[in-house]
Amino acid sequence: MTAAARRRVSRLALFGMASALAFPAFAQDGDTIVVTGSLIRGSAEDGAAPVDVLGGEELAAQGSPTLMDLSRSLPVSSGVIGDASQFDPRSQFNQGVASINLRGLGPQRTLVLLNGHRVVSTGAGNLPVVDVNLIPQAALDRVEILKDGASATYGSDAIGGVVNFITRTDQDGFLVGGDYRWIDGSNGDWSASASYGRDYGMVRVFLAGGYQRRSELRITHRDFTWRDFDENPQGGFSGGGNPGNFDFNGSAGGTAFTADLGCEGLGGFRSLPGSTADLCNTSYLGFTNLVEPEERWQALGELEFTLADGARLRVGGLYSHTDTVLNTSPSFLPTIAPSAHAAFGGTGLFVIPAYAPALADYCARFGAAAGCSLGANGQPDQPALAFPVRFRPFLLGGNPLFANDRGTAELDYRASLYQLNANLSADLTDDLALDLGATFSRNARYFEVGDSLVDLLQNALAGFGGANCAYATPQSRAGLSAQQLAAVAGTNGCSYFNPFSTGVAMNTVMGTANPNYAGNGAFAGQSTAPGRGLVNDLATIGNFYRVSARTANTTQLVFDAVLSGNTGIDLGGGPVRFAIGAQTRHNRYARTFGGVGNLDAFPCPGSALDPAATCATQTGALGFIGAGRNYAVADDVAALFTEWQVPLVDTLDLQLSARFEDFSGNGGSSFDPQARLRWQAADWLVLRGGAGQTFRGAPRNQTSADLVSLTFIGGAFRAVDLLANPGLAPEKATTWNAGAVIERGGFHFSVDWWRYDFSGAIENEPVGGMVAAMFGASGTANCGNPAYAALQARFTFSGGVCAVGNVQRMATYAFNSADVTTSGLDLSGSYDHDLGPAQVQVGAAGSYVFTYRIGDQVVAGVPVQGAFNAVGLLNFQTTAYPLPRWKGQAWAGARLGDHWLRLQVNHIAGYEDQRGAAVFGPNPGTLAGASVTGGKRITAFTTLDAVWRWALPTDTTLSVTLANLLDADAPFARLDQNFDPFTHSTLGFTAKMGIAQAF
Repeated sequence: MTAAARRRVSRLALFGMASALAFPAFAQDGDTIVVTGSLIRGSAEDGAAPVDVLGGEELAAQGSPTLMDLSRSLPVSSGVIGDASQFDPRSQFNQGVASINLRGLGPQRTLVLLNGHRVVSTGAGNLPVVDVNLIPQAALDRVEILKDGASATYGSDAIGGVVNFITRTDQDGFLVGGDYRWIDGSNGDWSASASYGRDYGMVRVFLAGGYQRRSELRITHRDFTWRDFDENPQGGFSGGGNPGNFDFNGSAGGTAFTADLGCEGLGGFRSLPGSTADLCNTSYLGFTNLVEPEERWQALGELEFTLADGARLRVGGLYSHTDTVLNTSPSFLPTIAPSAHAAFGGTGLFVIPAYAPALADYCARFGAAAGCSLGANGQPDQPALAFPVRFRPFLLGGNPLFANDRGTAELDYRASLYQLNANLSADLTDDLALDLGATFSRNARYFEVGDSLVDLLQNALAGFGGANCAYATPQSRAGLSAQQLAAVAGTNGCSYFNPFSTGVAMNTVMGTANPNYAGNGAFAGQSTAPGRGLVNDLATIGNFYRVSARTANTTQLVFDAVLSGNTGIDLGGGPVRFAIGAQTRHNRYARTFGGVGNLDAFPCPGSALDPAATCATQTGALGFIGAGRNYAVADDVAALFTEWQVPLVDTLDLQLSARFEDFSGNGGSSFDPQARLRWQAADWLVLRGGAGQTFRGAPRNQTSADLVSLTFIGGAFRAVDLLANPGLAPEKATTWNAGAVIERGGFHFSVDWWRYDFSGAIENEPVGGMVAAMFGASGTANCGNPAYAALQARFTFSGGVCAVGNVQRMATYAFNSADVTTSGLDLSGSYDHDLGPAQVQVGAAGSYVFTYRIGDQVVAGVPVQGAFNAVGLLNFQTTAYPLPRWKGQAWAGARLGDHWLRLQVNHIAGYEDQRGAAVFGPNPGTLAGASVTGGKRITAFTTLDAVWRWALPTDTTLSVTLANLLDADAPFARLDQNFDPFTHSTLGFTAKMGIAQAF
C-alpha cells in the first residue's frame, strides 16, 4: 500500500472511522457506479434526479457528525426522532432510534437503503421508522440523498425521497480509529472502530466493526430545560402526581378534590388562591434525561467474487445492536378505576378507608386545614377519595423499587438489526446485463414498561396489599362487616400503602427533605414500621407496581431481478438504454406483550385478583400504559418496473420510469410513472426537471393491530389508544421538481424547486384537534352537545363527568387524512480557490419551504382541525411535524499542506406555537386567571462550529471538532422538556477529539 493511498484512506477514516461514522451514495461495483435514482448501470452521477452526495471528506470537514446529528442538521430533513424525546407519541418506545425525515413528511415516507438494499423499519413505536443508528458507521463511504419522490424506481415508502448509505469497496489494508466527545454535565461520548479491506484478485474482502457509547445527560443539567410551573405549565408538570389531590372528607358535602397539604413542602406547585381548582402540580421532568445511556456496536462483512465471464457475486452480512435505558416517571397516574374485586373498589374512584393509618396521621398532622371529616373520637369517619387521574403512587419521592439516586423508573430497551444480502451481476452480452438480488432484513426490539395494577393498588390503600395477604381476594373478604374489615386490614400478611405526601421522605431530584414525612414520627401514635400504614415498604410496592417486557419484530425478505442494457437505438444523442425488472417483498410484523401487559392473561382490572374476572371493555389490569395481545401480521408485495434513458440530442436526455405494485389483502395496487429531463444548456449550465407519482400502501400493523401511546391532555399525560383501521386506503402523491446546476471554474451552484401533492395521507387522528374541538378553552365546551356525541364517545371520563381534566383515556384510529400540498426551494453553492499555498472553500446550503398546506380534517363527523399552512409552526399534536421555514448552513474552510480548518454556521429559523387560549390564554384552574404568554415564538437557533484536522506523515490523522462554540441554548418551547426535541439540540458546546491510523 502506497503512502498516498494510505493517506487517502486515512482521510476517509477521520470521518468514517475516528468518529465511528461514514457515508455512502449508491452501490459501487468495481469500476461501475450505480447512481441513486436510476436502475441502469453506468448512469451519470450528475443525472436528471436531484441527488445530494455527502462523501467521507465532506462529512469529515463538518466534524464527522453522528448519524443522528447529521439527520437533524440536514437542510432537507425536519422533525427528527432521536435522543430522549419520549413525550411525543411519534417517538415513544423508540429510545435509541434516530430517523431521517425528508421534507418533514414523516420518517415513514423516507426510504432508507444500504448499498441499494432496503433496511427494515423498527416496529416498537407508533410509526414505521428505519433506525439509522444501526447503520454500520465504520464501513461507510458516502451517503446519497434523492430529494424527490421515487416510487417509480424503488416502490412503496419512497414518497419523500431516498437515503442510500454506501459501504467502501476500495479500502486496501487496515484502518482503526476512535474519538471522545466532551459534553458538559455528562461523562461524554466515545467510539472505536476498525476495518479491513483487500482485493485478492478473484475475491474482494471488506470487514468492519464499530462500537459507540453515549453517557447519560440529565435534564436537570441544563438550566433552560428546567423551569418553574408559572413559567411553563406545560413543562413536565402533572395535576395527577404525588403529592396528589384528594377529597379528604369522602362524600360528605359532595365530592370536591383538594391538593395534598404537603405539596409545596416537597416542591410541588399548588394552585394560586382564587383559582377554580385546588391542585398540586408536580414535575416528572427531573426523572428524565436529555440523552439516555447507550451502548451500540455493529459488524459488517462483505465478499465479492469474480466469476467466469466477468460475472460478480457479492454477498454481505450485517449485525448491529443497541442497548439503552429509558429513564422515566417513577410511576404513572392510573387512568382506569379499580374494579369491585378490590377492597372498596367498583365506585369509579380510589378509596383510602377512614380506618387507614395514613389518613388518621394526615388529618392529625395538618389539623382543620386538612378538611377531614372527624368523628367524636377525633378519628376520620369518612374515607379519602381520589379520581384515577388526580394522583399516582410515586412521583417527587421517586420509586424505591429502582436502585438509583432519583428513584426514576429505569426500563431496558434493546434493538438488533440483522441483514443478509446477495447480488449476482452478469453480462449476458456486450449490451445486456442481468442483476439478481436477495435481501433479508430483521429488526428485533425488546423494551420494558412499568405500571401499577389498579386493583392491587386499591387493595394496598385499604390495607390488603402484599403478595401474601390472606384477605386480598373478594372471596376471602366475603361476609366481613365494615368493622371486621377494619380489624383485619394490615394483618395476616396484609400491608398498607400510604399515598399521601406523608409517605414521601424527600424530593429525590432536588435533594430536599420532606418536613411532613411520617417516618420521622407519627402524629396519631401509629406504627412507623414499613407496611404498617405510614412508611411504605418494598414488598407492598412490588406487588402492585410491575415491570413487564414487550417485543416488536419486523422482517422483510426481498427478491429482485433487473435486466438492463443498450437497445441499439440512437435518436441522435446516443444509444437508448433500458432496465426492466421485477421485485417481490414479504413483510412481517409481530408483537408480544409479556406478563401483566398481556390481555389474554389479564383482560380486566379484576384479573389481578380473579383470573375469571370479566368486564364490559377489556382495558387490561394496568392503570396507564395499556395492554395488548400477541399478534403477527404479514403482507406480500409484487412489482414490475421499467426505466428508459433516452438521449434525444447530444445535450438533452429523457428518463422515463414506471412501476406497478400490488399489495396482498386489502393493501391495494398502484401504477406510478415518472419522467425526468436533463438539458446541458451550456458547458457550465445544466437544467433539469421532472414529475411523477408516488405511492405507499397501508401498513398491516395499522390495519390489523392496536397500540397505546401517551399524550398530554388536560394537564397530564393520558393513555391514547391507537386502534386498527382495516379500511385504510393507500396514500398517493404527485411530485414535481425543476432545477439548475452551474459549474464554472471553482464555482458550483445548484437550485431545485420541488412540490408534493398528497391525497389520502395515512396519519393518526390529531389528538390536539380532537381535544380542542371537544372541550375548547373552557374545558367543557361541547360536553353533552348532540352533534359531538360520537366524538365524546371516544373519551373515557373519571366519574363519568365530561371535562378535559377528567379524561382517563381516549380512542383514536389511523385514517386517510386531508390532502397536503407542500413546496419549497433547495439551494447550495460553493467556491474553491487557491490562495497562496492554501486551498480555500466558501459555501452555503439551505432549504426554504414555501407552503405545507393541510386540508380540513374531520373525526367522528366533527371538524377537528381546520385547513392551515404548517410552515413556520410547531404543529403540536397535529398531523404535521415542527416545520421551520428556513434551515441552512454556511462555511469557510482552508487546507494548508496536511492541515484542514473549517468554520461553519448552522441556522434554523424561528417558528410559532399555534396553540391558542388553552395554552397561552388565561389559566383560571391553577393561576387564578393569569396568562403565561412566553414561548409563543420559538426563536431562531444559530450555532458556530470549528473543525481542525491534521494528516501526519505516519498515516495518522488527528482531529478536533468544537461544536456550538458560543454555547447557544436551545430555544424555549412550551413543551414537556421546554424545547423542541424534534428540531434542536441541548448539548451546548462540545469538544470532540479523534484519531485514526491506517496500516
